[in-house]
Amino acid sequence: MEFKAKARFIRVSPQKARLVLDLIKGKRVEDALTTLQFTKKGIAPAVFQLVRSAVENANYLSQEKGLDVDVDKLYVKSAVANEGPRMKRIRPAPMGRAYRYQRRIAHMEVVLAEKGARNGAELATVVGEEEAAAPAKAAPRKKARAAGAKKKTAGKKAVAKK
Repeated sequence: MEFKAKARFIRVSPQKARLVLDLIKGKRVEDALTTLQFTKKGIAPAVFQLVRSAVENANYLSQEKGLDVDVDKLYVKSAVANEGPRMKRIRPAPMGRAYRYQRRIAHMEVVLAEKGARNGAELATVVGEEEAAAPAKAAPRKKARAAGAKKKTAGKKAVAKK
């Protein structure tokens, strides 16, 4: 199950918001909130509120709809900052001219998901299968490279005109 929270029309450039959102991608919710508290970027408090809102959405769904959600197992599945509308502004310039510039706006979205709990035995069998399959796949590639690797003959060079 996924839980979303969106913040729209935030007065920050999407590029700056992505710097903070990249810090929390893939982390557990507790770790993400702690990271955001100690991040010195100006957008960090807004992202903190956004993550807390997604956690509250998960709590609400677990209480109201009867879903079995363990908040301790939630992690940040994706965090995206997209561009919103730009505000066009004018700045005075020398000799009575005007320079135009743009104030950027970001739309941010955070998606939380619950980590699936696997047994250690299941995980060991999955890893064992991958290791057994990997050498079998790697061997044909080496043979194909060895058979297809022929030395190319050097072509004739054109004589330069004077």
